[in-house]
Amino acid sequence: MPGVSEVASIGGFVKQYQVTVDPTKLRAYNLSLNEVSQAIQRSNGEVGGRSLELSEREFILRVKGYIENLDDLKKVAVGVGANGVPILLRDVANIQFGPDMRRGIADLNGDGETVGGIVVVRYGANASKVIQAVKQRLDQAMKSLPPDVKVTVTYDRTALIDRAVATLEEKLIEESIVVALVCLAFLLHLRSALVAIIILPVAVLIAFLVMFGQGISSTSCRWAALPSPSARWWMRSSS
Repeated sequence: MPGVSEVASIGGFVKQYQVTVDPTKLRAYNLSLNEVSQAIQRSNGEVGGRSLELSEREFILRVKGYIENLDDLKKVAVGVGANGVPILLRDVANIQFGPDMRRGIADLNGDGETVGGIVVVRYGANASKVIQAVKQRLDQAMKSLPPDVKVTVTYDRTALIDRAVATLEEKLIEESIVVALVCLAFLLHLRSALVAIIILPVAVLIAFLVMFGQGISSTSCRWAALPSPSARWWMRSSS
């Protein structure tokens, strides 16, 4: 999505192909565990890397292989039996899906484990527009998930942005009124007081016009010194 730098996942499991070899069947087919391992590597081409820490973030390197489902893995030939009949992986092992090694877990309000995600706004983007677009895209994505899966928003900057804008409007009005009263009280001249009264909103307006011309939003200026996620949600199945 435009304006989104990344979506970082928290908790949950990563799907993994797991092969549980039966030693008895290996002995019956006169195969070794090393031969089975090499056959899987040759058929898949999956290459795992290592984890790198860059800018206080951890990246796991991995090259995607050719296996797309369990049936592809079950049909891998690990050897040749009697009369030239190939020995398939399903003949000597149990193949199933399972979780990969976990790097952490997530909990929501002490109710148990859950799956979460953090949307990070790109630097300089309009945070308010990005958050609204994320909510619309999230509503579309929820239609493809099971009905018992729900989304709970735990942190949203929309309310903070709205309060900041409301505070700015309130303070500008208050300061304009105070300046007008002070000028009238000390100058006792309406036209002279108008000079100071008009300068305050005009100066703010000129600043906003310059920001608009440069494509800078007030929300991005507010958060430039303190980058933080724009929205965080947690997904949970009611079952």
